[in-house]
Amino acid sequence: MNRDDDPAADLLARLFLTRVIEPGDEVGGRWVRAFGVEEVARRLRGGGERLPGVSETRWAGLRARAAVAEPRRDLAVARDAGVRFVAPGDAEWPGQLDDLGDARPLGLWVRGRPSLRIWALRSVAVVGARACTEYGAHMAVTLAAGLAERGWVVVSGGAYGVDGAAHRGALGAGGATVAVLACGVDRPYPRGHTELITRIAEQGLVTGELPPGDHPTPSRFVLRNRVIAALTRGTVVVEAAHRSGSLVTARAAGRLGRFTMGVPGPATSGLSAGVHELLRGDAVLVTDAAEVVELVGDMGELAPDRRGPVLPRDLLEPGARRVLAALPARRAAAAGEIARGAQTTEDDTIARLYELRALGYVERHGDGWKLTRQAMISIRDGSRRC
Repeated sequence: MNRDDDPAADLLARLFLTRVIEPGDEVGGRWVRAFGVEEVARRLRGGGERLPGVSETRWAGLRARAAVAEPRRDLAVARDAGVRFVAPGDAEWPGQLDDLGDARPLGLWVRGRPSLRIWALRSVAVVGARACTEYGAHMAVTLAAGLAERGWVVVSGGAYGVDGAAHRGALGAGGATVAVLACGVDRPYPRGHTELITRIAEQGLVTGELPPGDHPTPSRFVLRNRVIAALTRGTVVVEAAHRSGSLVTARAAGRLGRFTMGVPGPATSGLSAGVHELLRGDAVLVTDAAEVVELVGDMGELAPDRRGPVLPRDLLEPGARRVLAALPARRAAAAGEIARGAQTTEDDTIARLYELRALGYVERHGDGWKLTRQAMISIRDGSRRC
């Protein structure tokens, strides 16, 4: 068999490159596209001339990484931890990640039993501030639980704040959730979420681009967000300040043609300022799971109409409502005066007034008609709701 056609050789080359090339490195992505993973790996090991597009200093740095990379060891460590490697072209590879072009992951390390490809087909990202408010945590839990109950997979980054709340909301509803990490999936990060991420791995999926044991860095958190955006049909931002990393996810989703959504917060809250900025652009305002599904779901998955409470007078016929509205608030009035206010005949008005009296809205006062106390309360309460 030709080496270029050897699946094992391709796998080992990809594992090797995940140790050498940083996530989202488009120069490395162009190398893979132009030369293939095995040729790129061979040159980085010292088997050929420098690849194009990098300086000698950068090339030396990559070669130094390549010198200590041990793909067979990484594979063994991963298998011992119950972690598998999913590469482009594999049956489990989510095809939507190909939309990232040269920034596409070299592959994903996956911990958990379900198929990443199947779960990603019906998934939504819920992201937001790490130092979220009680309101933000509540909205993240509620949204995630509602999405899970509707059969949607909730994807987030496993971080403190909104991410953790979203994962817990989905798990609490007995639903599916995926954590995309910026480190090796065998080492949960942050440490305070070890129990949560372990539970996600048992009930859902934990995935990431970095090989076993690798640590997170600020740039890796930012670059991880493009994977969250690409995996899902849309991204919901619950709380985010102006420089929040969750805005990176939302903007990446927009560039990829995915839906971007935001949950509004108080106008005075700095933690909602970034969300409000998104909403002033192309993002869609959402307040619950039904509105999210209406946007990202299939045709016919509509959110219910939003209406205020039904008042007793809402059930009256239009003609009766007009007559009721024409009665003065504090005094009795003759049928002729009421008819003029209701723009109808006096005979029709009298018939409506007797109907309204039977329902408890008006009462006779000599030759005139007056609103009852019940009607006054109904009108007052209705005005307050307006």
